[in-house]
Amino acid sequence: MQISVQERRRPPVQQVYICIDLKSFFASVECVERGLDPMTAKLVVADPTRTEKTICLAVSPALRALGVRNRCRVFEIPPRLDYIMAQPRMALYIRYSARIYSIYLRYFSPEDIHVYSIDEVFIDVSRYLAVQRKTPRELVKTLLRDIKAETGLVATCGIGSNLYLAKIALDIISKHAPDFIGELDETSYREKLWDHRPITDFWRVSRGTSARLASLGILTMRDVANAREDVLYKTFGVDAELLIDHAYGRESVTIADIKAYKPKSESISSGQVLARDYGLDEGRIIVREMAEALAFELFARGETTDSINIILGYSQSSGRKSVHGSLRLDAATCSVNDLVRGAQSVYERIMDPAAPIRKLTVCYANLHQEQGQQYDIFSSHEEQERERSLQSAMLSIKRKYGSGSLLRCMDLQEGATARERSRQIGGHRA
Repeated sequence: MQISVQERRRPPVQQVYICIDLKSFFASVECVERGLDPMTAKLVVADPTRTEKTICLAVSPALRALGVRNRCRVFEIPPRLDYIMAQPRMALYIRYSARIYSIYLRYFSPEDIHVYSIDEVFIDVSRYLAVQRKTPRELVKTLLRDIKAETGLVATCGIGSNLYLAKIALDIISKHAPDFIGELDETSYREKLWDHRPITDFWRVSRGTSARLASLGILTMRDVANAREDVLYKTFGVDAELLIDHAYGRESVTIADIKAYKPKSESISSGQVLARDYGLDEGRIIVREMAEALAFELFARGETTDSINIILGYSQSSGRKSVHGSLRLDAATCSVNDLVRGAQSVYERIMDPAAPIRKLTVCYANLHQEQGQQYDIFSSHEEQERERSLQSAMLSIKRKYGSGSLLRCMDLQEGATARERSRQIGGHRA
């Protein structure tokens, strides 16, 4: 293919990324649904049917301005404050998120949008600025205005010359901007934020990382940039490379890289914290429910496993530490019956009948793409084909009518959680 003289002379497109976040998303949606101003109403999203120890999923900006921490527990909210407690409605939040995503699609191709979470996206706007004849800030103002007009929600945005700077502009700069828009390039990043504290405000700097940096006398990104690299590599290993790049405001990963990345799943798991202490028999029901649900997920993905792992967390009142048990199968399988039997055998082996259970996790590891069905030598070919056909039929029903459309008798027993979990999204009521 020949390239024209004009094409050769055309300067490369300058990379510009934006990162948009919806302020106190869950709480703001609940305010809008009640006809309240999300920026002034005092509202928390938490399940009133649970105890005062339950975590608030979101806190409105007005309450945060009064010192109420995001994701605090209900009992931590000062009793003097008058506020609304809203029941979580996850399906509603997903619908709002979809509406906002449709706004992005008016301006950008899906290939340039990376959904980071239900309320946050990265967008590569580089090739759209010239077409729409707007500066990055002008384009962002249009987006934020559309979101506010059509949903009532307030959004904030970071603009950066790479993904990292867009995220930092959002997390640190936009909070103090009157228009909720922050903007950074490598030069302004060093000028404005090299001495910013605490260092945990920076993306991917955890409290643990901060503590290890502090032990080296490193408290700011300027300190990281000036530190000896050999010391950083000795302390953080390969993670030091990312830390050093971020200290200078550099980021090599693009949205195109993210889109091209194909993760290889090595395990799937399901865990739950029980609403109360469970005994041996009740725990047996939960293990069966979780093992079965995971087996159907494995079957749907066309994968098999030969490794079953279970972790039991006992009630604090028992004084017992959590225990782990595993089972290696003779052959990889996605048979619901085989996996449930295996999970139950692990449970029976590691469970202390005298210690009440409060947490349960079931994990299938060492996953493989199914290469034809491997048959158990102790079972007939016809029997296993019959089970496979039944699994396929049950999966079709679940996909069409929902995960709660098929229940076993055990799911109706006292202590069973499958019915309730089928009505939840992310552990909360849909």
